[in-house]
Amino acid sequence: MTAAVIGGGLAGTEAAWALADRGIDVTLYEMKPHRFSPAHKSDKLGELVCSNSLKAQRLGSAAGLLKEEMRLLGSLCMQVAQTCAVPAGGALAVDREAFAAGITAAIEAHERITVVRRECETIPEADAVIVASGPLASEALSAELTAMCGEGLHFYDAAAPIVTTDSVDMTAAFYQSRYDREEGERDDGATGDYLNCPMNKEEYEAFWEALVTAERAPLHEFDAADQPTVYEGCMPIEVLASRGRDAIRFGPMKPVGLRDPRTGHRPWAVLQLRAENREGTLRNLVGFQTNLKFGEQKRVFGLIPALKNAEFVRYGVMHRNTFIDSPHLLDATFRMRRDPHLFFAGQMTGVEGYMESAASGILAGINAAAMLKGAAPFVPEADTMTGALSRYISGYEGKDFQPMGANFGVLPPIEPPIRDKKLRYEALSERGLRSLKETMDAHPFWKELT
Repeated sequence: MTAAVIGGGLAGTEAAWALADRGIDVTLYEMKPHRFSPAHKSDKLGELVCSNSLKAQRLGSAAGLLKEEMRLLGSLCMQVAQTCAVPAGGALAVDREAFAAGITAAIEAHERITVVRRECETIPEADAVIVASGPLASEALSAELTAMCGEGLHFYDAAAPIVTTDSVDMTAAFYQSRYDREEGERDDGATGDYLNCPMNKEEYEAFWEALVTAERAPLHEFDAADQPTVYEGCMPIEVLASRGRDAIRFGPMKPVGLRDPRTGHRPWAVLQLRAENREGTLRNLVGFQTNLKFGEQKRVFGLIPALKNAEFVRYGVMHRNTFIDSPHLLDATFRMRRDPHLFFAGQMTGVEGYMESAASGILAGINAAAMLKGAAPFVPEADTMTGALSRYISGYEGKDFQPMGANFGVLPPIEPPIRDKKLRYEALSERGLRSLKETMDAHPFWKELT
């Protein structure tokens, strides 16, 4: 029994790991470094192309529940992430280089995984194949997938810039986590995981005017005739700002829960910078995904007082993500309905987010192994986050199928209802973990599959 996985991103590496850990020999195909998509720069597996944040860790959050479910299911990403985490308040953020290096080392060291560095132009021969080529698959493979799946849907995604920490003007910035949540004392005596860049009303107004009138970069690597559909969960800051003068002040630049130690008051608006690496020498502009021209990014973002002399080591970029019509093509195991040996995983299935993509790879890998061993499919119940997302991509009944990330809205409500939101979310998480453990215990082949 052999399996093939196309794509060495989070979904592909999780799928290969899940298969190999269940005794299946896997060939993992990755086209880097021979060929790169417009969004990828590193030759490593598990490259994070947008933010370095894997979202909230606390169990009383949808993202936290998903991560804990992934841990139970043997996630490689969660194992590696804990070894290279960087301070990020209540979120799990990682040193992206160390994270990719850890994923690559683990995959290449597994005795049942063979990594082949070449582009897959067609679906390879194997007893089970998992397509996890990502939303920017190569032209040749995209053509084959289009022939199999029909025209793909698509939306535009964006990444935020990164600046050096020592180029931030500390006379106009301060360390603090929102609401002083989960902050720790730093080596320099300051507290808080986020570096905050406050603005008064006059500074914000000038920044906003410059932002909404700044020149945007052309999407020249894609069809110029496309009218971009921008995904709400990764909205370019200039697009969000164009919705109204206060749109970003109530969004990524919201000042709530923060107090400027220089004034003793809450700022009018705040840009938060999150650590990009363990050394803390690089900072990500949180929520500042953008498609402005590089020169415009330096000019406009430099209007934020703390960034007036900022050194940009990476400018923001925008690229197109494609996903398939999963509700008509896939079942809840991420298997293609009309071709039982073929599975899909990752963002191209309609899950949105790093961990959501990784989780889909775990389920696809587990179920490909189950199929090869003649075991029953493994599908977590709808009251788990992994089960709810797998049912969303396979059973959505509306007319406008769009990517979905982890959120408590996809779970069935708690009965009897709990009015307090914090207690309700905690109860939903406790129920989800209990349900997943019960499903694992009840699955007749779970021990054999692990």
